Amino acid sequence: MTTEPNLPRIRPEIAALPPYRQGKQAGPDAFKLSSNENPFEPLPSVQAALQRTTPINRYPDATAGALRARLGERFGVAPDAVHVAAGSVSILYQLVLGAASVGDEVIYAWRSFEAYPGLPLVAGATGVQVPLAPGARHDLDAMADAVTDRTRVIIVCTPNNPTGPIVTSAEFAAFLARVPQDVLIVLDEAYAEFVTAPDAVDGLRERIFESHPNVVVLRTFSKAYGLAGLRIGYAIGHPRVLDAARTTGIPLSVTSAAERAAIASLDAEEELLERVAVITERRARLVAGLRDAGWDVPDAQGNFVWLPAGERTDEAAAAFDAADLMVRPFSGDGVRISVGEEESIDRVIAVAASLR
Repeated sequence: MTTEPNLPRIRPEIAALPPYRQGKQAGPDAFKLSSNENPFEPLPSVQAALQRTTPINRYPDATAGALRARLGERFGVAPDAVHVAAGSVSILYQLVLGAASVGDEVIYAWRSFEAYPGLPLVAGATGVQVPLAPGARHDLDAMADAVTDRTRVIIVCTPNNPTGPIVTSAEFAAFLARVPQDVLIVLDEAYAEFVTAPDAVDGLRERIFESHPNVVVLRTFSKAYGLAGLRIGYAIGHPRVLDAARTTGIPLSVTSAAERAAIASLDAEEELLERVAVITERRARLVAGLRDAGWDVPDAQGNFVWLPAGERTDEAAAAFDAADLMVRPFSGDGVRISVGEEESIDRVIAVAASLR
């Protein structure tokens, strides 16, 4: 008979929090549509940049200075107004740790990005979930209503992962007018490059962080740029706000290879955006096919679509799995399907139609 060893005490709220669940991996003959990855391999110029010698016996530049300078030049800000980390979700963790603690509140829409509930818990704060409005959209009025004197951070995800709709510029402007200026607002725009809606908010193009220094805009190289495996994202905002992220972040977490690939991707951006256009065209066909099959698919502005399967979510996921289509089920709510290879589009529509 074996006995359990005495283990160190873990915070009960952390012990009860399930770890982040990655999208299901795919076998050699299956399509992986579970993680919102870019189906295209990195551009040849990016692969060539990665093949150049990187001294892996040396630490990377802890500030990712070359990339920050390049992004600062692109967006017309000083390098100190740019922060780079191992994916935009890392920056989210850093900002919440820097702004919220025990007794504080972090507001976010739900359902939204699966990592959000863990952010306040890790910081010792309380998460406040605000249900989505009809159409699977952010209810910014309700989120503003939820603000109290304990609110420290509000996260707005546009396009919303996993449901797809955007927040409009007018909606976000009205929201900003209602939120106190000492509350940090994180505008999570991980899928911004895929947006085709003309009225969508764009935190960088509109330079919202200048008129509202409590706003930080997040972007990533994981999705449109196809660098998910290298883990690199960035934030644009007021330098003193970003200092909180730089202070709470894990040092040296951005590798030299990731920084080099990100710069090479920016160099080849015109070619890369041609690939984004292919994905958005596939997305339009996928949405049309799913709606023709009888599914009430919300507006899709990322590189994924949402099937509101409700209680049939697990059944739907099993049907896709049986057809070698790895999707992302959210039990009781729906199924998120990434826009993948061309060959997967008709197969997805056929399986979805069989479920109606």
